[in-house]
Amino acid sequence: MTATDPKLAAVIAAGAAAGVEVRPTTFPQDTRTAVDAAREIGCQLGQIVKSLVFHAGDEPLLFLMSGANRLDMAKAMSAADVDALGKADAGRAKEVTGYSIGATPPFGHAHDVRVFMDQDLLTYDEVWAAAGRPDSVFPVDPRSLARATGARVCALSETTS
Repeated sequence: MTATDPKLAAVIAAGAAAGVEVRPTTFPQDTRTAVDAAREIGCQLGQIVKSLVFHAGDEPLLFLMSGANRLDMAKAMSAADVDALGKADAGRAKEVTGYSIGATPPFGHAHDVRVFMDQDLLTYDEVWAAAGRPDSVFPVDPRSLARATGARVCALSETTS
């Protein structure tokens, strides 16, 4: 696929609008899971950005997690200052972001979404995020990613003390 693919083109444009150059790489195999993406890219699992869509009532929330970490729900609720969180199902996630689970980029969503970013992503010089398709990713500096998404960077991992 080329950047003329509508999903890739939309992510490239959203990145440009947010001050991030998006250079997508498309693989012959899907990169839907963090493990699949790390294998295809040849990077550490922790360098993969998982885009997890949740909701607090009607409000959608996006958690950008290191591929090596699991989201700690108590930490997520505290960061978002909410009493309860629910994981968005595939339909709701696509409605909110415009993208399927496993292809959700960190920006350029169909609706405004508050974004929270796992601080462990900042331990890498480069991380890889979904580029709008289940077989496409792009590299980005995690600090640039935090700025571009307006993310609140915090401890979100079950393994982070």
